[in-house]
Amino acid sequence: MEFYTIWLFVVAAITLLIIPGPAVIYIMARSIDQGKKAGLISVLGVSLGGSIHVVAGAIGVSAILMTSATAFHIVKYIGAAYLIYLGYKALTSATEHMPIETPKSAHKQLVKIFYQSAIIEVMNPKTALFFLAFFPQFISPSAGSVTEQFLLLGTLFILLGLMSDGLYAVLATTIRNWLLKRNVNSKLQNRITGYLYIVLGVFSSFASPSKT
Repeated sequence: MEFYTIWLFVVAAITLLIIPGPAVIYIMARSIDQGKKAGLISVLGVSLGGSIHVVAGAIGVSAILMTSATAFHIVKYIGAAYLIYLGYKALTSATEHMPIETPKSAHKQLVKIFYQSAIIEVMNPKTALFFLAFFPQFISPSAGSVTEQFLLLGTLFILLGLMSDGLYAVLATTIRNWLLKRNVNSKLQNRITGYLYIVLGVFSSFASPSKT
């Protein structure tokens, strides 16, 4: 691929990434609820989920979502239901103070967050559709293997996403610290994150195959 094409892709990708989307809202909810480490782990999980979409798109698997309305809706509603479930758990939590965690339990919690984040991103069909709609604009069959070009662009997008999402996680942590300094109890934090998850789940449920 020509350097100019790659540079154009990077500029377009950065422009899109700085606009908060479902993944950013999820990452910020995690960061506000559980702190910077949980937020950054969520970023890594979302990146893994995005990488799976990139590989699937490169080999054509994601195209099924564009041709099968049933497959699209199954994936969409499972993902939306899981987000709403996370919101419900946050809203019904009665914890007033952060529980004391041992290093072992904290590690297990971070691993759980990582896999949850990856699953949520994998179950977001709009990510697959976005990649299939956006990447081909910068791919040229005359430049070599289409699969390799797709993977290259996907890798660049994931790396840029890591940086962008990481900044949002840090921003959300600042909001969390602001709440803590003002003695905002954990119930209010749970409400904030719970409603964020639910809104995100409802928003995801209205995704349509024709939109990215």
